[in-house]
Amino acid sequence: MKIKVGIIGCGSIAKLRHAPEYKANPYVSEIIFYDRNIERAQALADLFGGGVAETVEELLADPSILVISDCSSNEFHHIFSTKALLSGKHVLCEKPIALTIEHAEKIIEAQSRSGRKLMVDHNQRLTRAHQRAKEIIEKNQLGDVLTFRTTFGHSGPEKWGVDKTNSTWFFKKDRSGFGVAVDLGIHKIDLLHYLLDDEIDQVNAMQGTLDKVDKDGNPIEVCDNIVCVLKTKQGRIGTATFSWTYYGEEDNSTTIYCANGILKIYNNPDYPIEVIMKEGERINYQLESIQTNDNQINSGVIDAFIDSVRLDQEPIVTGLDALASLKVVLGIIEAAETGKSVRIE
Repeated sequence: MKIKVGIIGCGSIAKLRHAPEYKANPYVSEIIFYDRNIERAQALADLFGGGVAETVEELLADPSILVISDCSSNEFHHIFSTKALLSGKHVLCEKPIALTIEHAEKIIEAQSRSGRKLMVDHNQRLTRAHQRAKEIIEKNQLGDVLTFRTTFGHSGPEKWGVDKTNSTWFFKKDRSGFGVAVDLGIHKIDLLHYLLDDEIDQVNAMQGTLDKVDKDGNPIEVCDNIVCVLKTKQGRIGTATFSWTYYGEEDNSTTIYCANGILKIYNNPDYPIEVIMKEGERINYQLESIQTNDNQINSGVIDAFIDSVRLDQEPIVTGLDALASLKVVLGIIEAAETGKSVRIE
């Protein structure tokens, strides 16, 4: 089975993640690119040996295209992903699934009506270390999970996006929505749900725009740092920090504190997983390093999505999974803005 793919949006995420991973997948025959800047689409078509659609309608009307990657900016996901699903395409939507619960539910309803696959790119579920960590937790090798802490930070999207300036859309509230919370934080919220087989249902948070400025030198419209206290339905409590101002080195680490020891993930560059038993014994796991902005490796997302389509399997990250994480991020923003503890409905 060979699958023809369409990509909507030709920014950095399409160029560095989606397109090369589709190109490397043995079940993908061709990639057709669409971007409102047709020169950007043509550049990726030239780079990856694909074609160009002049309009999104042309792309979605092509009966030979079976799957779509929605790599548009955040505010367009509910438009393009919904249209693609209702056009009979399977859809891989970049995170966040949407910027509002209403828009996320619109995409999920379109998936239900169409009967097609919908996967959302919460890629941290796919790393070998996170999958191994989940196995350790599920097998109760360290006893019950009690508390946790997680962080995700780098030097900012102006170093990553296709527009590598302070005019990047990530800094604009109407386009990115909620700054670092929805850019980086939502990854870790989804990861905690995945690792713990639990959901966050209460949050407290503080946010700030501490350093980032726009093209005119004014503070950006969204937060560049946010710190959270989280409680799950099963009573676990922990902290989370998300930052665009970790200058010099990224931090993508998570630590799970259990009744019989500690599980550290991506704390040590030599050992992606470290287990420290209650009695002091240490077990180190040598696995792959996590993907960073400067270290691009196969994320596994495209392969997992293509497998879900060709084998008719449920995607590893469903629309409902993504909606659950979005609700938590919206709760975090509300908590940060009001200074009050927020319950997640």
